[in-house]
Order: sequence, then C-alpha cells, then structure tokens
Amino acid sequence: MEQGPPGASGPAEPGPCLSARRGAEPAASASSLRAAPAQPGSHPIAVAAVLPAGGCGERMGVPTPKQFCPVLERPLISYTLQALERVYWIKDIVVAVTRENMGVMRDIIHKYQHERISLVEAGETRHRSIFNGLKALAKDQPDSQLSKPEVVIIHDAVRPFVEEDVLFNIVTAAKEHGAAGAIRPLVSTVISPSADGCLDHSLERARHRASEMPQAFQFNVIFEAYQQCSDHDLEFGTECLHLALKYSHTKAKLVEGSPDLWKVTYKRDLYAAESIIKERISHEICVVMDPKEDEEPVESLLKALKNELNDVKIESGELCQAGRDIQQSRLAECYNFVCMNETWKLLNMLEESNLSILYPVVVISVNFSDLKLVPLSQKMESLMWIRQSAKEMKKRNILLYGLIIDYSQSSRKWQI
Repeated sequence: MEQGPPGASGPAEPGPCLSARRGAEPAASASSLRAAPAQPGSHPIAVAAVLPAGGCGERMGVPTPKQFCPVLERPLISYTLQALERVYWIKDIVVAVTRENMGVMRDIIHKYQHERISLVEAGETRHRSIFNGLKALAKDQPDSQLSKPEVVIIHDAVRPFVEEDVLFNIVTAAKEHGAAGAIRPLVSTVISPSADGCLDHSLERARHRASEMPQAFQFNVIFEAYQQCSDHDLEFGTECLHLALKYSHTKAKLVEGSPDLWKVTYKRDLYAAESIIKERISHEICVVMDPKEDEEPVESLLKALKNELNDVKIESGELCQAGRDIQQSRLAECYNFVCMNETWKLLNMLEESNLSILYPVVVISVNFSDLKLVPLSQKMESLMWIRQSAKEMKKRNILLYGLIIDYSQSSRKWQI
C-alpha cells in the first residue's frame, strides 16, 4: 500500500482573496458560504472512503480505463477525488488501482495536488478491490498514517458529482443503522425474460428503486461481511449492501440520492460530464476592483452584469494578499474573473495558487477610457501586453482577454 500526504483539516482551497469594497459588507469565509454540514453524529467520528478504480471500462469502448479518461483535459477520477477531499471530515481516501496503473495514479495525485490519498493494488473484481481497500484500513498499524475508521464510505471512481450533503446523510444513516446507501427512482421498467427470450414478468416500477453510490457502513459490519463472503460473491457480486445483509445481518437504510449521482459508463457520458462541469464553473463571476478606480463606471458595469446574467452569481471586492500565501475566501472556487486595472496582480496570484490546475480560468481585463481624450489607437497600443501575455497564460490554462470600455467623463456614460 502506498500512502499519500498526511491528512489535513480540510482540502486545499486555492484562489485569490478579495476584500470587501469600501462601504460594502465584509466578505464571509469560504467555509461559512459553502454551507457544509456539521460532522456526523453527536461526537466526532472517524470516517474514511474506499474507491475501487481497477476497472478496464469495457462498455466505454475506448482503450483507456474510463476512470482515467480526460474530461476538460483532466482525468475523470481527479474530479471524484476532489469531491471527496472537499469534505473535511473524511480523514482518509483509499484508492484501489491495478498494478499497471499505479504510476498513472501517482502522477494524477501529484499533478492535481490531491491530499489524504492512499493507494492499494486492485483485485480482479470490484468486490476484491473493495476488500483490499478495507484490509488496508483495518491494519491500524502504529507506523501507518491510516487508522481503522468507525464508518467507511464506498464510492465509485466514475461518479464525480457527489455532494457533501448526500455523503453526510448516508454516513449519518450508516452510523445509526449499520449500513446505508443512496437510491434513485427507476427510469425504465425492469423486466425478466424467459429462457426462450420472451417476457416472463415485469417489476412494478413504483415499488422498486435503483441502487446508486455512495454507500456507507459501520466499518466492522462491512469488513466482517467481506471476510465471510464466498468466492462466488467476490467474483460475481456487485452490491455491497447485499453483502452486509447476507453476512452481517444488517438491513441498510435507503437514502434518496440526488440526480447527480449517475455513473459515467459510456463514451457519451464523458461529453455529458464535461457539459455539467462547464455549467458549474461558469455560474460565478468575481469582479476584482481597483481601489483607485472611479467608482461610478465600475458600479454601472456591475449593475449591467447583474441585469444581463440573471442566473450567474456575481461577487465583487478588492484583491488582498498576505505574504506569499493565497488566503482562502468566499471566492476560493471562482474560475471567472473580471478585473479592473489589477490584472497583473491577479494573474500572479492565480499562478501562485495553482487554481488553473483544476479547471480553465477566464480573466477579462476591463479598461475604462474616454476615447475623446485618448485615441483608441493609443489606448490599444498601451494594452498590447494583454495579447502578448494571453499566449503565455494559455499554457497555464488561464484564458486572458482584454476589453476597452469607452467611458465619457462629461456625460458619465459608457459603451463597449
């Protein structure tokens, strides 16, 4: 087993820090705005997660295992790891990968700066991979960074959109009932064919549910189930909740999951995942103010943005920085910036924060100019650095654009 960096109090939250604009209310911290639920239970409990990631992705129809397929040039499994890392009360994340993909997984952890990750070798089947992950957690050796948790989450490496509230509800239910799993309504009716290929019977869709992930268990419940289960179950079984029922006599609590729990299975699902990610990262814009800038055109621009982009959350403030470290802020997960005369400072902070490692970052440098006083050609020449810098920034996954707004000092009106 390979162990990653030791656990931290929470995942890294890269990104520039904005202080509130003069006269505005102070910015809240990222943790308070994320509305993260409290740690499960009446007392702190140890929670770990196991991700089986040893599949070859036969149904995907591509040579690369689907968990390593790129989505926006980033491996799918990295998004799933990020979703779990955001949950501060998950202490350890154990990933089971095949021996031939161990190096690939190490590179992903290093490149995308994942934390609290330990690697174990996957088994020949899904259940054997999960069992290997559980055995790594059960060792509980003094010299190991891993320790046996009270509750363990089992999740799929190819379900990247799991949210903290779903994990919290399932862990809470598992703590109380011994086992719990996410379910969703059936989309299609399930039928059973006869030996000759004709319809034998069908299930009443309203009475049945689709079993989804994540699932969670009291560690002793699921570990003892795996220790007792037959080779047939380890080879052909797919449902962890069934093992807990069959071998540990534990009836799982079923928790209604969100529509985002779907599993990337086919090639078309990669395009759907990419669309969801693009939509998520485009729903927030951070407007970076310059304290020396005339407030009137800036406020007019803010008002126009909010009127035109009704579905987009728009935050504003001034850049702040403490030493070399980028402070955590309410804008820690914003990937779209509109910048007023602070572009170089913002770009430097973005590079230091490594925010663009995770997703493409868009920066629009806005410049107000009275073109009656300063000719457009002269203003364009002074901003040629944007064009020159854009090529270099693109290599760092930062998309830099320039925008000149003609703002008349006399009429107090502006136009693009």
